[in-house]
Amino acid sequence: MNMSKVEPRTLPGFMELLPNDQIRFNEIKEKIKKSYEKFGFLPLDTPVIEASEVLLAKAGGETEKQIYRFNKGDSDLSLRFDLTVPLAKYVAEYYGELSFPFKRYQIGKVYRGEKAQAGRFREFYQCDIDIIGDGELNLKYDAELPNVIYNTFKSLGFEKFTICINNRKILNGMFEYLNLSEKSVDILRIIDKIEKIGKENVIKELKEINIEENKIDTIMKFLEITGTSDEKIGSLKNLGIDTETFNLGVNELETVIKQIRMHKVPEKNFTVDLSIARGLDYYTGTVYETFLDEYKKLGSVCSGGRYENLAEHYTDKKLPGVGISIGLSRFFYQIDKENIIENENKSIAKVLVVSMDESQVEYALETAAKLRDAGINTDAFLEDKKLKAKFKYADKLHIPYVAVIGEEEVNNNTVTLKDMTTGEQKTFTISEIIDEIK
Repeated sequence: MNMSKVEPRTLPGFMELLPNDQIRFNEIKEKIKKSYEKFGFLPLDTPVIEASEVLLAKAGGETEKQIYRFNKGDSDLSLRFDLTVPLAKYVAEYYGELSFPFKRYQIGKVYRGEKAQAGRFREFYQCDIDIIGDGELNLKYDAELPNVIYNTFKSLGFEKFTICINNRKILNGMFEYLNLSEKSVDILRIIDKIEKIGKENVIKELKEINIEENKIDTIMKFLEITGTSDEKIGSLKNLGIDTETFNLGVNELETVIKQIRMHKVPEKNFTVDLSIARGLDYYTGTVYETFLDEYKKLGSVCSGGRYENLAEHYTDKKLPGVGISIGLSRFFYQIDKENIIENENKSIAKVLVVSMDESQVEYALETAAKLRDAGINTDAFLEDKKLKAKFKYADKLHIPYVAVIGEEEVNNNTVTLKDMTTGEQKTFTISEIIDEIK
C-alpha cells in the first residue's frame, strides 16, 4: 500500500537556516547576550504562551489583530507578541522579590500574525534590555543605554554606526505650544516623509490639514535645526517655545547627552536627531534609534526609549523604565543579504577524529574524549568509509583539523593532525595537539 507523502514546507514568515548560517546567527546572539551581561543585566525567560487576559491587557488596534490566540480546553491563550508586556506582568507579579532598579535582559522568540514579506517575520527573535525603577528612575540610566548599544555593536564588529537620540517631550511640548496636540499624529506622519517628498510638499500637506502658516513656520524651523548635538540643543532653546513640557524635554535631552559623554561613548557614534518620533503612544521621554552609517537603507537596527509606567495594567505601583530592543531575526536577514558580517566560525567542531580501519576505533574514541575534556569541540567519524570520504566530510563541514588514527599512531600513542586549510600534516602526542589547537 502506497502512502501519500506530505510536501515538506516551512510556513511563510518563519525563519529556518542551514547549519553554517545558524552557527553565525548563534554567534551574533551570544555576543549580544555577553554585551548585556557586561553591564549587569539579569537574565529573564518568560513563557511564550500567556493567558490572553493578561497578555492583551493593553493591546488594541493593529496589535490585537496580529495576536496568535487560541483555546485549549477552557483556557483562552495567546502567544507573546513582544517581550515588554511579559516583563510588565513579571515585575508586577514578583515586585516584592526584586531589587530596584531592576535590570533585565531577555532574548527570545515573539509572534505576530502580520503579512509575511522579505525581512519581516511572524516568528522572530528580539533581544531586549530594560531598567525598571520603583516609583522613579534616574535620568542617568537613559544615558547608560547608548553605552550598552555602543559596546554591543562594537562587539559585533561595527565601527561606523550612529545612535540617534531625541526626547518625546520636545515634540509634545511644541504641539502644545501651537495648540496642535490633537493633530500631532497627522503632523508627525507628514513630517516623517520630508526626506522622500521634500520641504515644499511637506508644507503643502500641512496646509491641506488646515495648519496655519505661522504654525507651519515654527514646525519648519524646528525641522531645519542642524549642527552638533550642543548646537541643536542651543537652537531649541532659541525657538521661543515656552511650555513646561518643551523646556523639560530640552533639559532632559541636554542632561542625557552630557551623561553619555561621561560614559566615554565617542561623539562620532551618537547625535541629537530631532526627527526621531517613534512610539508616540508609548514613550514619554528619551527615545533612541541606531543606524549603520554605510547601510542606512536597513533602517534602525536598535531602538527604544523611556516610558513612565511599565505595569499600569497590573498594579497601582508606578514603575517607570527605559529600554532598547534589537530585532535579531530581521537584523540577521538584512546583514546576511548585504554580506555585511563574515562568518568567523563555519563549524562547531574544531577537530574531526577518524580511524583508518575498525581496529583503531577504540583509540580514536579515547582521543576524542581527551580533546573534549580539554575543552576542544570534537567530532568523531564513525561510518565505515574510505579515508578520502572522511576528509571530504570534514571539508564540507569546514572543520579546520582532522586527527587521523592508524596502526602506527595506536602503537606509538600519538595522533597525526592534518590542517585542512594548509594541507600540512604533523604527528603529535595528545597533550601536544591540545597545545597546538588551543
